[in-house]
Amino acid sequence: MPRWKALPEELDPQIREFTGQLRRLVDRSGLSIAAVADRTGYSKTSWERYLNGRLLAPRGAIVALGEVTGTNQAHLNTMWELAERAWSRAEMRHDMTMEAIRITQARAALDEAGGPRGHGRSRPSGAVGTAGPVAGGGGSPSVPAQRGSLPRVPQQPQAGPGAAPGHGLPPAVAFAAGIGGQQPPPTRRDGGGRRTAVIAAVVVGVLLAVTGAVLLIGRDGDSEGAEAANTPSPTPTASAPVLPAGVECSGSTCAGKDPEDMGCGGEHVRTLSSATVGTSVIEVRYSETCAAAWARITKAAPGDVVEITAGDAGQNGTADATTAAYTPMVAVKRTADVRACATLASGTQGCTAGVSE
Repeated sequence: MPRWKALPEELDPQIREFTGQLRRLVDRSGLSIAAVADRTGYSKTSWERYLNGRLLAPRGAIVALGEVTGTNQAHLNTMWELAERAWSRAEMRHDMTMEAIRITQARAALDEAGGPRGHGRSRPSGAVGTAGPVAGGGGSPSVPAQRGSLPRVPQQPQAGPGAAPGHGLPPAVAFAAGIGGQQPPPTRRDGGGRRTAVIAAVVVGVLLAVTGAVLLIGRDGDSEGAEAANTPSPTPTASAPVLPAGVECSGSTCAGKDPEDMGCGGEHVRTLSSATVGTSVIEVRYSETCAAAWARITKAAPGDVVEITAGDAGQNGTADATTAAYTPMVAVKRTADVRACATLASGTQGCTAGVSE
C-alpha cells in the first residue's frame, strides 16, 4: 500500500474527511497511484495532489475513480459536493486575507511617501501646486484642493531665475528630465530629497511615453511603406512543437522519463498492440503528442518484467506488490519499430506483434 503523507493541519475538516475516503478507496483497490492515473486518465502528479490535500479533485476524476474501484457513485458525489463547498469557503477566506494585506501595504506606502519633510519649508495642509512665488518672477500662488473632488492643476508659473524657459518646471525637476534647469544642491538624508526624486522620475517617464508615441505615429504614417520595402523576408527556421498544457516533453526529450509525470498519459495515449503472456497482459502504449511509447503489464505477479523497444532504444520495468507496472518512455519515429515483451517470474516469455503504419 502507498505510504500516505500527513495531511496539512490547516485543512478543513470536511476536505480532510473526503481526502481520507479517497485514500481508503485506493488502498482497498490495491492499485498504485500510477495505476490509478493510467486507468482514470488523470496524471500521476494530479492524483498525488488530490490524495495529499493540496488540490480538490474535479468531479470527472471522482467519477473515474468510482468506476475503477467499483464504488457507489451517489455516495461519492455527495461527499465531493460537501468538500467542494468547504474548498470554496477556504478560497474565499484566503482571498479576503490577501486583500487585507494588500490594503495595509498600500496604506503604509502612501503614508511613507506623503510624510512630513525632514527640513525646509513645508507646504500648507490641503494645498497643491508650488509653495509660493519664485523670487524675482511672477509665480502663481497655490490652489487649494476642494474636499470630495480631484485637485485642480495650477497654472504654470512664469520662468524665474534658474528655471528652464518655456516649460515652467522647478529647476531640479527640469534638470532631472534633461530639458534645462539647474542641478539641485546636495541635501541631507531625509524626506525632502526623496520627494524631489519621485517627482523627477514621474516627469521623465511622461516625457519618454510622449516621445515614444510620437515616434510610433511617425513610423506608422510616413515610413510604413519604406520599411516594408526594405525589410528582408525572415528565413524560415525549424521551431520546437507547441505542446498542449500539462505535456512536458516530446520525442527524444521524453526518453527514460515517466509518462505520467510528463503528462503523456490520459487523453494523449492509446494502445497500439497487446498480447497475453501466461496470465498477464502486455500492451504498447503510444502517445502521438509526445512522440513516445512505453510498455504496460497488467494482471502481473511480483517479479514480472516488462520491456519496450523502438529500434535500438529500450526500457524495462518490474512489477512489485501491485498487479500492474509500466516502463519509462522511448522516443518513437516509426510505430512499426515498437514492441513490448514480458518475462514472467515463472519463466514464461512473450512479445506483442509488430504494428503496421
